[in-house]
Amino acid sequence: MSYFQAIVIGILQGVTELFPISSLGHSVIIPGLFGWHNIVNAESASESFYLAFLVGLHVATALALLWYFREDWVKIIAGFFRTLRTRRLETSDERMAWLLIVATIPAGLFGLIFEHSLRVLLATPVAASCLLAVNGLILAVGERVRRRQEVKALAVAHGENEEGARRLDTLEFKESGIIGASQVLALMAGISRSGITMVAGLVRGLDHEDAARFAFLLATPIILAAGVYKLPDLLGHNGSQVGGQVIVGSLCAAGSAYLAVRFLMRFFETKTLNPFAAYCLIVGIGTAIYFAFTW
Repeated sequence: MSYFQAIVIGILQGVTELFPISSLGHSVIIPGLFGWHNIVNAESASESFYLAFLVGLHVATALALLWYFREDWVKIIAGFFRTLRTRRLETSDERMAWLLIVATIPAGLFGLIFEHSLRVLLATPVAASCLLAVNGLILAVGERVRRRQEVKALAVAHGENEEGARRLDTLEFKESGIIGASQVLALMAGISRSGITMVAGLVRGLDHEDAARFAFLLATPIILAAGVYKLPDLLGHNGSQVGGQVIVGSLCAAGSAYLAVRFLMRFFETKTLNPFAAYCLIVGIGTAIYFAFTW
């Protein structure tokens, strides 16, 4: 792996992990478009330098998210420890702590068991392109469903925020679990973790800003835990082959992730998922056709 490839993929990881367009899918599609056959082949191998390289990028992305939401996390962690002492949920921060814990469990357990198998099985350019198009459909359908009267009624029933949408701290624990479970789909290259989580939040009555906030807060411990769990890969033989590239790529991933989350939190104050749905459909279908005839 060259340093140029490390920089390109690092920037790509930081942006696409947070934009609802699938970082894993792009990590397969872009090398395929550039003709980086060594990276595409390494992506679908059971063990490789590239998988070790991605560990570093994921940890860097999670740290960037942690830094951006540092004030939220201080309150959430403090709220969690208060609940251990009082045995009650009295504030929105305390409730948020347990909503995130409940939402983390399904994807965490499933990912621990099946993540590696799904990555090896589906990490091909054609499969990733097809699933990217599916991701676009999910985003588009989510936008349509959120406008239904029964979804709007959830906001009325649970208390509306200033924009007339449901307040984030009114989510029930079973709803949080369902939103967390939706992330299981993101183990397939082409399906976006942030996108699928936002859609799950939108159909439960949240507005785009709160759905994005919950998605990014939820992604932080999962991405970080997955990276830490796979640190032996990075610190072992495979990682030793790309030590310098890991450092350069991780710095690029952290910087681009921080800029991406800043942009998206402002973007979703007024905008929707429709532009990303269109992007995924166009790029997914286009690259699927291209790879079907050239790969």
